[in-house]
Amino acid sequence: MIRRFLLTALACIAMTVSIPAFAQQAGVTAPNVVPITPQLTTSGQPTRESLASLGAAGYQGVIYLAPLTVPDAVPDEAAILRRQGISFTNIPITFNQPGEKDFEAFTDALAGLQGKKVLVHCQVNMRASSMVFLYRVIVGKENPEAAYPSVSKVWTPDGRWKNFIVATLKKHGVDFEPY
Repeated sequence: MIRRFLLTALACIAMTVSIPAFAQQAGVTAPNVVPITPQLTTSGQPTRESLASLGAAGYQGVIYLAPLTVPDAVPDEAAILRRQGISFTNIPITFNQPGEKDFEAFTDALAGLQGKKVLVHCQVNMRASSMVFLYRVIVGKENPEAAYPSVSKVWTPDGRWKNFIVATLKKHGVDFEPY
């Protein structure tokens, strides 16, 4: 009970901090929108209206990296997207427990959308920015110094997330320490 309260409080604080970053970029209205390429964008939770217009903005796939039960989730997000012909994948990463299986599932999901315009989101763009960073560096072989600013625009990973990022990079032969 206390743990759930603390996680909910953390999410609320993060959303409060992110409200000024709520913006429309790359055809997405959400907190912390970060266009990576013309085909790939990360963000926090898009509004219901934004989800309903992603098809018109050219999106063909959405990967949602939080449990469907988080307080600000759009309960019918999958249906909204599927009505537009947009592929929807949910990888419910518990915020304080990112793991290797989460990254593997994300890698498979994003690879399956190769060549399509994709939005990767969570609540605030912490999970999404971190997983996309890892994908870009490990799968895309991008320089981590060049790819990391897309994360630092949103947050500075610490604790479990920093450890997860560093361990995942090292496992794949990349020596990089997030700031």
